[in-house]
Amino acid sequence: MSDQVSGQDFMTTNPHPYESLTPDKLLDAVEAAGFEINGRLFALNSYENRVYQVGIEGRPPVIVKFYRPGRWTEAQIREEHSFSSELLDADVPVVAPLAMPSGDTLGEHDGFLFAVFNQRGGHAPDTSVEDTLYRLGQWLGQLHNVGALSDFESRPTLDILSGIIKNTRYLTENDWIPQDLRPAWDSLIPDLTVHCEHRIRDAGEEIAKIRLHGDCHAGNILVRDQQMLFVDLDDCRMGPAIQDLWLLLNGDDHEKGIQFAELLEGYEMFRDFDRRERHLIEPLRCYRQLAHCAWLARRWDDPAFPRFFPWFTQPRFWSDQILALREQLGALQSPSLSIPGQH
Repeated sequence: MSDQVSGQDFMTTNPHPYESLTPDKLLDAVEAAGFEINGRLFALNSYENRVYQVGIEGRPPVIVKFYRPGRWTEAQIREEHSFSSELLDADVPVVAPLAMPSGDTLGEHDGFLFAVFNQRGGHAPDTSVEDTLYRLGQWLGQLHNVGALSDFESRPTLDILSGIIKNTRYLTENDWIPQDLRPAWDSLIPDLTVHCEHRIRDAGEEIAKIRLHGDCHAGNILVRDQQMLFVDLDDCRMGPAIQDLWLLLNGDDHEKGIQFAELLEGYEMFRDFDRRERHLIEPLRCYRQLAHCAWLARRWDDPAFPRFFPWFTQPRFWSDQILALREQLGALQSPSLSIPGQH
């Protein structure tokens, strides 16, 4: 398959990339890949991609993910699959795509790229339970050891500052900010950008970039019978190790400091952590908030988004965003997260 199978041409002739992905078509795709389907189909919660539980004759159902056309190239998706395979080979618990009867992990059907996964159950980790963060840290240290062995060639590198600038520009240039809130927004964003730049400078230019999970929050980790499992490497990319750690921290600064220390205690059983990366936590938080807003804006032509996020176009949402970003500015102006017992 060519890298151009990603769907750019497909999108030019269809008003929405998933409009033609009918139940019959997606079942045909799975059957053509060599699976003996039984006709049972259940849509799962997923906004960026389309994900389904598909019944298979004589065995448990499988999970099939149809990648959003135009988001990733084939080469980028194959790098995701290859990284998942490397992690499995290193005994890092991750849900990786299955090899189809053809031997490939990536299928193509009528312009859609898709992958098939075993169905896995579980619940999000409870970080209030003793040793949970320690164990997560151990696994993340091992995941990052694999990630540091080589670089992605096609997948992107996380660039905090340029991402903030790009996403805020998209929101303003496309008039997503209500006009009566624009003065507050326009005065706030430059200050946020400057203070993010200061924090990034505090971390230093020599911070290592490695292959990451990329979206390592509790919802992308399953726990069952005391076993942990990382899922959904759809956002894997190059970036600083802290990107896979900070989303697991909750509460006030004191609580987050204690949690961070426990996480690092497990992490450093397997891999050293550069303490300067803690300066990136608040810029990353700012980046994530703005990226989420821009993501919703860019996907608004997808009928699923207005249906599930109706509040996005309401002035109250944007006033809340401005309030949250003002609080974020205060966090950027405060000292970086400290780790108890460490200097």
